[in-house]
Amino acid sequence: MDLKKVGFPDHFASVKRKVVSGFGLGLVVSLIFLSVFVFNSSFKTPFFNPIFQGLNTFGSNSSSVTLSWPFSSSSAYSKIVNDTAVTHANGTVAKLPDSLKTPVANVSQVGLNGTFVSDSGKGGDLEGAHVGNSSDLVKDETFGGDGNVIVEKSIEGKVSGSLVGESVGLGDDLSSGNGSSSVSGGESVGSGEGLSSSNGTNLISGVGEISNLTHNGENGASLSSPEVMNPVTTSEKVNATISSNRSQSVEVKKTSLDKCDIFDGRWVRDDTKPYYPAGSCPHIDRDFDCYLNKRPDSEFVKWRWQPNGCDIPSLNATDFLERIRGKKLVFVGDSLNRNMWESLVCILRHSVKNKKRVYEISGKKEFKKKGFYAFRFEDYDCTVDFVSSPFLVRESYFKEKNVSLETLRLDLMDRTTSMYRDADYLIFNTGHWWTHEKTSKGENYYQEGNVVHTRLKVLDAYTRALNTWARWVDKNIDKERTQVFFRGYSVTHFRGGYWNTGGQCHQETEPIYEDVHLIKYPSKMRALEYVIQDMKTPVVYLNISKLTDYRKDAHPSIYRMEYKTQEEQIAAVHSQDCSHWCLPGVPDTWNELLYASLLKIGKGSWKI
Repeated sequence: MDLKKVGFPDHFASVKRKVVSGFGLGLVVSLIFLSVFVFNSSFKTPFFNPIFQGLNTFGSNSSSVTLSWPFSSSSAYSKIVNDTAVTHANGTVAKLPDSLKTPVANVSQVGLNGTFVSDSGKGGDLEGAHVGNSSDLVKDETFGGDGNVIVEKSIEGKVSGSLVGESVGLGDDLSSGNGSSSVSGGESVGSGEGLSSSNGTNLISGVGEISNLTHNGENGASLSSPEVMNPVTTSEKVNATISSNRSQSVEVKKTSLDKCDIFDGRWVRDDTKPYYPAGSCPHIDRDFDCYLNKRPDSEFVKWRWQPNGCDIPSLNATDFLERIRGKKLVFVGDSLNRNMWESLVCILRHSVKNKKRVYEISGKKEFKKKGFYAFRFEDYDCTVDFVSSPFLVRESYFKEKNVSLETLRLDLMDRTTSMYRDADYLIFNTGHWWTHEKTSKGENYYQEGNVVHTRLKVLDAYTRALNTWARWVDKNIDKERTQVFFRGYSVTHFRGGYWNTGGQCHQETEPIYEDVHLIKYPSKMRALEYVIQDMKTPVVYLNISKLTDYRKDAHPSIYRMEYKTQEEQIAAVHSQDCSHWCLPGVPDTWNELLYASLLKIGKGSWKI
């Protein structure tokens, strides 16, 4: 019997096709949904969340539609979009919802917890990372899932504004006068606001290298410390000062400085130091120029003072000069203040392109003799001066019958006061000479009026001299015009004797690390604090005693001069300088703290 095919009516076949197609479509959709779920959950930053968030905003604000992708389809690095408004090609404006804004990194924190990632994927420690006057080549800029910034891209752009301070927050306007963008190469940072310099060059560019990011202000900006970049909130906004006539600017979170004791801290390694290359400044006295005197080691200049409660800005030399434009800054005191004065002259001079426009007004080349010295910075119409006055009060003679005694008048100021009475900034010190034999013994040396004290303790005499100084300042200094500082006692490190009995420090190559090895706070500085608190004139105390106590490694020691023979060098072991400091060196930090203190006070041109 022939088998015949069983046929189905046409309408029944149609129903069958619909059932099969519906079932297949449902299966495909389910597989796609499952794949998306697995794919999305495998990323730290979900791929589709921004789409859904962006679509959710559509219903709440029909005039604003924004889609923000966690990565760019054209590159491997993240795109940060925090602009408050995005203009499309057709001219319509779409606002960015708060939920899509990305936190901006804290520029002052570069290096503690973060790493640079190499091509091999291995991290490198950022502690001591050097970003000054050189390019740092990294690859594929990206943001990690924990919010920290991992810089992995070669970044280019001449930075002419100082990136020192606490943070760059959302909404801070650091743009230049010509409105140029701070971040180029397709990346946008912050709330649509720039980080560019006053001359219009970009602070950060999407490609190339960081080319002129310096710590001394010669060519541009600096990072205050190599610490890790952390995300910040709008409450952590940086206070920036941009002036149209200032080629560089400084950013400092003033509130943090106000609450911080910048003199309580520790020394940390910093390869961006010193502020000026060793051997580059011709205005350093030979006694302080350890490089010229062939000191063999140089690690002692690679340290930075780090306060415990905050960060301080690196000294931006160009910014410093702009703020003292047309003014007179004077150091008054002993040879340790001359040490500090020469340091500041060299730091500021290094930022000036035409070095011939920085000169000592009387043409002097050496500054050891007592007197008055003034360096003029022609381009800024300002001077940075030094007046030698080791006691601040007057050295004198007392004649009785046929005897003439050398005395110290505790009740009269030195005769040099006319040289600095009109200064805009005064930095006083005295202390170094109060350790010498005559002052220490105090026998028939201290005079008040017509009375020469047969014996007077040195601390008592020092306090009386400070009271004479304080009365003169209150009577003669206009506190509305002049800012007064007093630099504290600089600790010495003679071992095995004193400065005149063979004390040594020439074998010291590292700082003191443990506080237990530090001396007690100098009693003379306690006396100073009591005197200052009763003055009518505000005086800022630069309390550098502790920070100098750590630095037994940074004195000239036997490198006070260049020795022509081996015999001369051997003899020098018994006559060392363990009280002054090599330059570049520790006094550079004193000036860094002077700079931070002026910004902290925020008076006149130092408002931030």
